[in-house]
Amino acid sequence: MFGDIMGMMGKLKEAQKKVAATKERLNTVLVDENSSDGKLKITLTANREIKNISIDDSLLTNKDQLEDYLVLTLNRAIERATTIQETELGAVAKEGMPNISGLDSLFK
Repeated sequence: MFGDIMGMMGKLKEAQKKVAATKERLNTVLVDENSSDGKLKITLTANREIKNISIDDSLLTNKDQLEDYLVLTLNRAIERATTIQETELGAVAKEGMPNISGLDSLFK
């Protein structure tokens, strides 16, 4: 019994290392999202860190329109990045963790 617990603890430590490595790797996975007309381009990492925002000059004259573009495009980019992150971390959790119901949801 004690050996089983120690074995499980070892697997948990290994899984923690894999999760940390995956989170680090996700800093290099870039998500590009454009507005429907291409006037706004946003790049962020799969960890949802914004790396670049490119705004067409035509959007600079209308503040309300620019704000709408930013909200819509950022939300889509964040949604895509979150999906990538959850998929990657979920796979690591399922691979390295003991089969405990609901445990993989901790990494979402």
